[in-house]
Amino acid sequence: MDKRDYYEVLGVSRDASPDEIKRAYRQLARKYHPDVNPGDMTASERFKEINEAYEVLSDEQKRQDYDRWGHEKPPGGFGSGFPGFGGIDEIFETFFGFGSSRRNEPRRGQDILREYEVTLEQAAIGLETAVTVDRIGECKACGGSGARPGTKRKTCPRCGGRGQVQVVQDTLLGRIVTVRTCDQCRGRGTVIDDPCPECKGVGRVRETAKVDVKIPAGVDTGLRVRVAGQGHAGDPGAPSGDLFLQILVKEHKVFRREDRDIFTSASVSYVQAALGTTVQVPTLDGNQEIEVPAGTQSGQEVHLRGKGMPDLRGYGRGDEVVIINVNIPSRLSDKERDLLEEIATVRGERIAENTGFVERVKKAFRAK
Repeated sequence: MDKRDYYEVLGVSRDASPDEIKRAYRQLARKYHPDVNPGDMTASERFKEINEAYEVLSDEQKRQDYDRWGHEKPPGGFGSGFPGFGGIDEIFETFFGFGSSRRNEPRRGQDILREYEVTLEQAAIGLETAVTVDRIGECKACGGSGARPGTKRKTCPRCGGRGQVQVVQDTLLGRIVTVRTCDQCRGRGTVIDDPCPECKGVGRVRETAKVDVKIPAGVDTGLRVRVAGQGHAGDPGAPSGDLFLQILVKEHKVFRREDRDIFTSASVSYVQAALGTTVQVPTLDGNQEIEVPAGTQSGQEVHLRGKGMPDLRGYGRGDEVVIINVNIPSRLSDKERDLLEEIATVRGERIAENTGFVERVKKAFRAK
């Protein structure tokens, strides 16, 4: 099945800004998150598709590559330095049959990407937590060498430790000498006579580790928190990859977030709106009393400066915006209606006549 266009997956135009892409991802991720749709495989697949699209479109270089190549990405992947190839070594090897010695250097471990869900309150103050990660780690028995404890790796007798061998071919154009990766040591330059019994000579084993992570205050859905060196182990002598936590902030029952600002609502009666009042509203720091000025209209906003989400770089906090809802009663007592009719008379305003039978009888008795 062909992949859908990434812009179509997120429901944004091809000229969408990074903020628009981020907002679209955040809304869709919340809607299709597996925790929200337990057992729903369709939602799970949709969630994976959304994450894949966001990973490309949220990165400027990857997005440029995608705009140019579409899903037919170059072998080096989106964001590679040379379109169509994984690098200059791959170009040389493809066309000339040899590559740079850098290709035989120990390879860095792969990164790990996993999601981590936090509440809005946790996102507001940050948190330190331990995350359980399944990964490929360095074998502790042999220290990652792959050789039985007490022994060492030896220089490869075939390539002499270079990791490469020369191959001579006689052709119509003459003798051609090419360089290939040594098939005995697979480019490492060393071999093992007595493998480690724990890792069978690989130098790495599967493990479950607890990693301490510090999530900064102000994080939002889509942000990635990097923990250096806590990914999969690399080849002996090479660094491990990194652990990335992709943050997903849960929807809140009271607050709606837009970047650094948060929104909530407060209800007042039509009398309170007309005369003015004070009401208590929730904030991230606890309840706070706010003033509702006389004459407040439904939908009017009251701003609480500095009561929103903190800036990731430490540049203060956003605002809390309280939207005032004015409640109009659907039923009135006789006294309430009489008072309102009197107010309407004073203001010279026309109102609908209540011509119900009971009301006409009441008015007849009032007139006597």
